[in-house]
Amino acid sequence: MRRTALVAVALSIGLAATACSSTKHKDATPTPTSSVADNGPHKKGGTVTIANEQGQTWVCSFNPFNPANYLESNGFVYEPLIFVDSLNNQAETPMLATGYKWNADKTQIVFTIRDGVKWSDGQPFSAADVAFTFNLMKKVPATDLYALWTAAGLKSVTASGNQVTMAFKQAAGPYFYSVADQVMIVPQHIFSTGDAAAHPDTWADKNPVGTGPFKVDPCNPNNIQYTANQTYWQQGKPYIQKVEYPAYLDNGPANLDLANGKAQWGSQFIPGIKNFYLNKSGDNHTWSPPVLNVSLWPNLDPSHKATSTLAVRQAISTAIDRTKIATIGEGGQEPPANQSGVVLPTFKKYYDASAVSAAGFDKPDQAKAAQLMAGAGYSPSHPLKLSVITITGYTDWDASLAVIKQELKPIGIDLTVDDLAQQTFDTKLYNGDFDLAYYGEQTGGPTPYYELREILHSKNTAPLGQQAASNYERYRNPAVDALFAQYATADDAGQVSIVKQIAAAMIKDVPVIPVTESVDWFQYNTGDIAGWPTPDNPYAQPAAFNFPDAGQVLTHLYSRSAQ
Repeated sequence: MRRTALVAVALSIGLAATACSSTKHKDATPTPTSSVADNGPHKKGGTVTIANEQGQTWVCSFNPFNPANYLESNGFVYEPLIFVDSLNNQAETPMLATGYKWNADKTQIVFTIRDGVKWSDGQPFSAADVAFTFNLMKKVPATDLYALWTAAGLKSVTASGNQVTMAFKQAAGPYFYSVADQVMIVPQHIFSTGDAAAHPDTWADKNPVGTGPFKVDPCNPNNIQYTANQTYWQQGKPYIQKVEYPAYLDNGPANLDLANGKAQWGSQFIPGIKNFYLNKSGDNHTWSPPVLNVSLWPNLDPSHKATSTLAVRQAISTAIDRTKIATIGEGGQEPPANQSGVVLPTFKKYYDASAVSAAGFDKPDQAKAAQLMAGAGYSPSHPLKLSVITITGYTDWDASLAVIKQELKPIGIDLTVDDLAQQTFDTKLYNGDFDLAYYGEQTGGPTPYYELREILHSKNTAPLGQQAASNYERYRNPAVDALFAQYATADDAGQVSIVKQIAAAMIKDVPVIPVTESVDWFQYNTGDIAGWPTPDNPYAQPAAFNFPDAGQVLTHLYSRSAQ
């Protein structure tokens, strides 16, 4: 399952990236985009089947505060305040909030909460639920997945009538994306009692109660069935009445179901996609916009002597041929990444090519890499033995790692690839139990700041054995933290400069080693189902694993045969 989140701007459709701290976010009422995208209303009916391998069967947990489980609930069942479309110049759609207003210095934002919404169990939704959600994140820090109460400086959240006021210690413009789009609102009457109240970060949430378009009904290890929420607040929606989400252990069976039309919504890598999938039917289509990075994450904790040694990390980044890895491992469907971590061409204006070149990371150099390893005490005759964890069933990642293994051997690294079930991988990644991890970051945003902050900000890490929010490599650099803090009050030119300085730290310290640029894998069948996002109508990121975008897609889709 590739959770790459709401991230990049697809340059293939000519959209420009704009920081979330721009004047656009002073608007009191966002302009809805949904009605334009689906050209509804449509009659209800039809079923959509998702083919997206997870590497294991379903655990049937839907806690929106648990990154190991929330991909199957966020957007489907739980919803945010405002949907921000990162593929469409940050176009906003009001969700549980009908509008918002910043104060002059962006240290306070007031959301107007939608009236007439009900939770899927029939209880009324209110501003109190919104305030409860954010205050729960303060009370139980493990639920504060975006460090809003720490790094963002959130200091209070209060509800009065149909308004929720959030106050910050400093300018918080860049955190709008996290606050409004990424935090899913939970019901106070559920999360304030019993096991949910005692352990809101790990509670299984087997029967989630949300405001979203679907309910889980039922879930078993082999399949999640979602049925339409008949009291959903968007009148007449969802059009689709049932969603089937089978559990796939690897890409093969899922790809077969896509190719033969058994599944209509794909979100994974398909080798030889033209012959295997596209040529099978004129109803089969693909569009995979560029998003984040897939990287090697070295463990920087001093207890991991080799991977915490800079020369070893520099050698790995210098040795690997990213173009070859992208061509062989990803079938040319993902472009090569670069050591700065700036996704190209999506965020070209933030990229300093000269800095990458000056550091020797612009092309592979096996001789230089061997010299770096020799300086660290390793050689082909005295190799460094390292293991890299990855997720079983990700055949493209396996192919990429096979190339990497081959390229590291001549410089004195004996790499063992350890394929793990998704849950096992997640546990090891979050707790720092690895030498190297092959992984694509889960969240991003409309500029490189968002992905880089997730990767590098010290507030997002934790000691070994404790779950890190996103800085899994355990990188700590006060100077980089200071740059992230300065971003909030900088103008556009200043933000570009700050990102380039942060990217310089990626080049100098090599805390993470980007390998390929992750795309938002998306295949779709139009035989019966219509309303899909396309390059001409990018109303949401299209993969089923993106939240809250999945909810946007599901409220746009409809069955032709039901009309």
